[in-house]
Amino acid sequence: MKPSITLLLAFSVLSLLPLLPLLLLSSKSTPHSPPRSPSPHRIRVFVADLPRSFNYGLLDQFWSLSGPDSRIGVDLDARLRSTLANSTEKDACPPYPESPLLKQHSAEYWLLGDLETPEESRGASFAERVYELDDADVVFVPFFSSLSAQMELGWGRKGRFRKRERNDDYGRQREVVDRIKGSEAWRRSGGRDHVFVMADPVAMWHVRSEIAAAIFLVLDFDGRCRFDSKASNGSSSHVIMQHAEVSSLKDVIVPYTHLLPRLHLSQDQRRRTLLYFRGARHRHRGGLIREKLWELLADEPDVIMEEGSPDATGLEQSTGGMRESDFCLHPAGDTPASCRLFDAIVSLCIPVIVSDSIELPFEGTVDYSDFSVFVSAREALRAGWLVNHLRGVSEEERDRLRRNMARVQPMFEYDNGDGNGGGIGPVPSDGAVNHIWKKVHEKLPMIREALIREKRTTTPEGGAALWRQCQCI
Repeated sequence: MKPSITLLLAFSVLSLLPLLPLLLLSSKSTPHSPPRSPSPHRIRVFVADLPRSFNYGLLDQFWSLSGPDSRIGVDLDARLRSTLANSTEKDACPPYPESPLLKQHSAEYWLLGDLETPEESRGASFAERVYELDDADVVFVPFFSSLSAQMELGWGRKGRFRKRERNDDYGRQREVVDRIKGSEAWRRSGGRDHVFVMADPVAMWHVRSEIAAAIFLVLDFDGRCRFDSKASNGSSSHVIMQHAEVSSLKDVIVPYTHLLPRLHLSQDQRRRTLLYFRGARHRHRGGLIREKLWELLADEPDVIMEEGSPDATGLEQSTGGMRESDFCLHPAGDTPASCRLFDAIVSLCIPVIVSDSIELPFEGTVDYSDFSVFVSAREALRAGWLVNHLRGVSEEERDRLRRNMARVQPMFEYDNGDGNGGGIGPVPSDGAVNHIWKKVHEKLPMIREALIREKRTTTPEGGAALWRQCQCI
């Protein structure tokens, strides 16, 4: 190499040295830099720092309770409670209650269990747990809000749920929100990338408006949660969950945890009943249609309409009824969705969904019309119409719907199938947990856009105003 060329290269390198610190600094993320682009392959999840008392410790507290659930007068978990009380070893991940009133809302348990599973056993999970906030797409809040609410409803002071004083559930809600909103993660994003599991219509009931910017995992977008009580003037009082708090743009519908055992297509046998329903006859609000349907269908041949309670006997009767019927009625109750729909799916009983407006889990991934019958409330309430309509569905069409249903059954399975009911362990690749993570992943571009937009907003309250609008579509 010629000396002149060597000198030129040396001078070039030396001239760049003063710029090196600036180049290194520009490569680092700052609080004002745009959020990182999401990975197309997995969602990166940071778990917020909350004491164990808000999740698995809450289960320890549940298993130490004495006395029955005040709503039904019996302790449906008495046997397991006794077993755990006599055990000398305390499980870091206690089992979730088997009581149907609680188990149907257990999504929170399975999602946290997935994140708590050691990385070497998480190959099938769509979520990658990260331990640095800068590496995360979302922040998962590990609060068992549904269990907290149900414990207050079943074992708390009677009539205190709607009040804040002497309400243990409210106390937990308050502390969780204060901790989370006081964190660096919340300050960075205003909560837009935080995920709260609310797989119960009354979960986080007192504080939802304070965390409305976050991603809610909810059972439906009905937007209302009402507790009827007679006021002094005889009118009915109720509380509404405003639509500014829930939106199909930012939130995700998750399935109820089914209560009945799964029936595989190879196990299916001849069905003797046309239409089956088991549940409470009298409901409020949207559930008024149920009572009208009951009057129309109760005396129809090949139709079973029976009231039932959420106990072991009721589950056994529901299992038999759904497996022996071609169609299972799914009218609205206090909320549009219910566990009954997912029990029908795992029982291969074709759902008859009576609703003029209902949102369902994983729509866009699965088309419910491929295995369900949708009926408007107006048609269903015409005398004789529903039964005649279902009788007109050919055996070939019923078989086709049932085959399609069998294909999607795994999507509604939360249980990791480890055999002991524990929530920690590998998740099914095509199960409910992964489909929930994928739905949250779909929200990431919108979150990124909102965070970038917030930086240039001129409203006094900053980007929070962007979320206070009703964003329902």
